[in-house]
Amino acid sequence: MIGPVLALALAAAAPGTADAPGNPTVGATPAAVQLFERDWVLMNWALKFYDADDDILLNPSEAEKAAAEFRRIADGDSDGRVTPVEFRQARDFIKARY
Repeated sequence: MIGPVLALALAAAAPGTADAPGNPTVGATPAAVQLFERDWVLMNWALKFYDADDDILLNPSEAEKAAAEFRRIADGDSDGRVTPVEFRQARDFIKARY
């Protein structure tokens, strides 16, 4: 579970940098997109609420918005970090509710 937590941290640290002109990572998949590609529960939730153009794909800006909301839901103690336990609890909450 450390991978998704790391992906959230990376997405929070550098939102939108993959789209920046002159950025050597242009073309790489942003961490926020990777988070949702790895987890079907989170992907379905993100598509339901954040796929603004209804193309059944998450572009980087849609994924960043979804990741920010997931981070808000998951960071139960508001310390700015999402632990593996918080990640699982947030995922289970999303799976049960949506």
